[in-house]
Amino acid sequence: MIKSMTGFGRGEYVSDDFKVTVEIKAVNHRYCDLSIKLPKKLNSLDTKIRTYVKKAVSRGKLDIFIGYEDLAEHAVSVSLSETVSRQYYHELENLSNLLGIPNDITVMRLARMPEVLTVTEEETDLDRIEEYLKEALDQALNQFSESRSREGDHLKEDILNKLSGMDANITEIEKRYPQMVADYRKKLEDKVHELLEDGSIDENRIATEVVLYSDKICVDEETVRLRSHIKHMSAELISGGSIGRKLDFIAQEMNREANTILSKANDMEISNRAIDLKTEIEKIREQVQNIE
Repeated sequence: MIKSMTGFGRGEYVSDDFKVTVEIKAVNHRYCDLSIKLPKKLNSLDTKIRTYVKKAVSRGKLDIFIGYEDLAEHAVSVSLSETVSRQYYHELENLSNLLGIPNDITVMRLARMPEVLTVTEEETDLDRIEEYLKEALDQALNQFSESRSREGDHLKEDILNKLSGMDANITEIEKRYPQMVADYRKKLEDKVHELLEDGSIDENRIATEVVLYSDKICVDEETVRLRSHIKHMSAELISGGSIGRKLDFIAQEMNREANTILSKANDMEISNRAIDLKTEIEKIREQVQNIE
């Protein structure tokens, strides 16, 4: 089985006290690059989350969004400092008497004074949250893996179809080669006849020229290597695993052979076939970039 590097997954865990959600989005990347967005109170779990995710994912740029919502009724408490309140009131009353201005102190104004009211969040049980966060993360990773596998199957079928088309093009190039040599021989003989005005033709010289020409345009080695690369890539696709980098290297080697065939081509049909090969190889390379 092969996997695409693009995918999405979501997981959620809800208890009586809190709710944890995890969303994972990914695109292709040369390495495993994680970007994790956590609520401030869960920042200490960042390293553990990275380690856990990297055990399941080897390549791709992943954006991981983790949400936390406290559902407890007494998650936040407000306390009043009676001593501070009385001191504020006493000093403000003294200020009113000193300046001879009305004392307009109200409860709301006094409550806004620093340290009169203190808001305290109850201590978060990180061990418990971590346990259930892992469950939500597992849900997201499973869904994420399934989406990547589905996309991987589509990539696999598409690439195999393209490889089959390349193989057919190679067959046509091999069929065309003998005819191209025969056409060259005929062209050469006609030219010699024209120059010698029906004089005698040195068949040995003609044969030598044809041999030199056929050797110059021969693409047997390139087509054999190209077929070998096609076979190798097909086998890797069928065996599956984390093969993205290997497939990319094979595609580079394919492109090298196709370039050589195109440079040797002295025939319109072979040139067109070689261009078709390069076009398919480029499409394959684009697809391979998405494989883990």
